[in-house]
Amino acid sequence: MTPDPALTPAPRRARAYAHTALTLAVLVAVAWLARRHWPVLHTGAVRLTAADRGWLLVAAAATLATWPCAALAQQGAVLRRLPPTALVAAQFAASAAGHVLPAGLGSGAVNLRHLVRAGLPLTRAATALAVKGTAGVVVRAALIAALVLALPGVLRLPRGGGGVPAALCAATLCVLLLSDTVRSRGSAVLAALRGHCVAVHARPARAAALWGGSLAYVLLHCAALSAVGHAVGLTLGPARLALLYLAASGAAALLPTPGGLGSLDAVLAYALTTAGTPAATAASAVLGYRLLTVWLPLVPGLLVLALLVRRRTL
Repeated sequence: MTPDPALTPAPRRARAYAHTALTLAVLVAVAWLARRHWPVLHTGAVRLTAADRGWLLVAAAATLATWPCAALAQQGAVLRRLPPTALVAAQFAASAAGHVLPAGLGSGAVNLRHLVRAGLPLTRAATALAVKGTAGVVVRAALIAALVLALPGVLRLPRGGGGVPAALCAATLCVLLLSDTVRSRGSAVLAALRGHCVAVHARPARAAALWGGSLAYVLLHCAALSAVGHAVGLTLGPARLALLYLAASGAAALLPTPGGLGSLDAVLAYALTTAGTPAATAASAVLGYRLLTVWLPLVPGLLVLALLVRRRTL
């Protein structure tokens, strides 16, 4: 029996509505928090204008280096050699797209389109993206585990109303894990990932690019935040700050806001203040980091995206 076309996309629409509702809920909560703590945010912004310019330049250099590292990791996940200039440009454009659409949809779509345009079949391109994403998750998890062992007691669960965000994250994970798509295609996806990983690791240069690029990408983001912290007078050490950043970004990734907009800012600021940083200094560090990694590259990234589309690279 042929399914009714009008009924087929209903589950997909329901998931889209759920993602949209969750995104709006997070943004509304962040706006409420920003309004409630506006004096602190204003003081943080003022402090940022008087920050050390040298350290801000170091943070900007670390941010610029993240896109070649992302390109290196992507090349490591692809068996075919890709043009390096176009690959770096695609990563820059993908980061801008990822800050416009939620849950990594924008960056994933740009990277997938680039790989397909480069000659990869759609399934292999999607598998290569999944391998790169898996490597990134493994690297972050390994760094968090190592830093937790080296710095016990730094991470502390929120008290009082902290159960609400935890419950929200758990509910999101349950929805994703129990969805029909994951359950029906999980074994096939895992089999494809396993086969592609074996092929990648059969080539030492590709494996080194995948893991080295993924590690360097994360460490450069930690270095950018640390440099901004030095610029505004943050007293936390680099390792402690890296642990707080990795934990905060991992928690914020569970909420499908565009590029972690709002969710990462709030969680990271909370983590810094919980670690003993004055609220105004924490706000300055988060604002400076997000300015360098999101807002300043956004318009140039979208322009590069338009150029790549015009040249049919995407």
